[in-house]
Amino acid sequence: MTSVTRPAHAKINLYLHVTGRRPDGYHLLDSVFVYAALHDDVTVRPGSGVVIVSGPFGAALAGEDNILSRARRLFAETYGMGGDASFELVKNIPVAAGLGGGSADAAAALQALAALYEQPLTDETAQALALKLGADVPAAFCARPVRVQGIGEQLEPLAAVPDLHLVLVNPGIALSTKDVFAAYAAGGMAFCPAAPPLPSEPAAFVQALAELNNDLTPAAISLAPEIGRVLDRLAATPGCLLARMSGSGATCFGLYETAALADAAALTLAVDMGWWSWSGGLK
Repeated sequence: MTSVTRPAHAKINLYLHVTGRRPDGYHLLDSVFVYAALHDDVTVRPGSGVVIVSGPFGAALAGEDNILSRARRLFAETYGMGGDASFELVKNIPVAAGLGGGSADAAAALQALAALYEQPLTDETAQALALKLGADVPAAFCARPVRVQGIGEQLEPLAAVPDLHLVLVNPGIALSTKDVFAAYAAGGMAFCPAAPPLPSEPAAFVQALAELNNDLTPAAISLAPEIGRVLDRLAATPGCLLARMSGSGATCFGLYETAALADAAALTLAVDMGWWSWSGGLK
């Protein structure tokens, strides 16, 4: 093979509870991740070791510590090959937006490197490598609905998630996960218990989600008040079953029963508010 391309799908936290904090400062979480059809594309080739970034959000990565380079170094240290691999990244997922785009890119890079250099990854090896690149990378490696606990290393695949439609909205604000957790800690860190399992029937699923929270929302709004406005406008769109922030923000999502309702909401928010909006299904 002369090149391998793998998709890197956007992650949505259907809820996010902070359940504790380890002595080393890492927060313990309980969340359900689902993955949207929205994705970046990661292509790897043997070659000069360059990383080329394009796409709607490519410019936002200028000067950042590139997670693709970190994935390449980790792969080369593990397998003794691939240290000169070149990457092309088409960045369609907003950056620093609570959608796990960097984690997804890292997972896709490992998958592409393993395929290009014909190094099969067992589940155990993949998860061990992924966790070294970030807490959300192990879940992104599989990119299936999953309950995530601990710091991201405890994964429980979900048997079924209703076929709901998504609207993603970002007001053009980049938020640092570190800053949001710092604001959360400054607010007193009232830890929540783990949530009960979610039912699979659509109406019961949405009702159960509505009784849960994203515990980071008040902290994120304290740093970016526009998030509160996004949530209000999303919730007011016709057919919105639930509006919530994803991850540490600033992207928020709405759940809808039909693609037509989701498409209409995304178009309205993009035109009326000038916000980045996307509508589509789950991966």
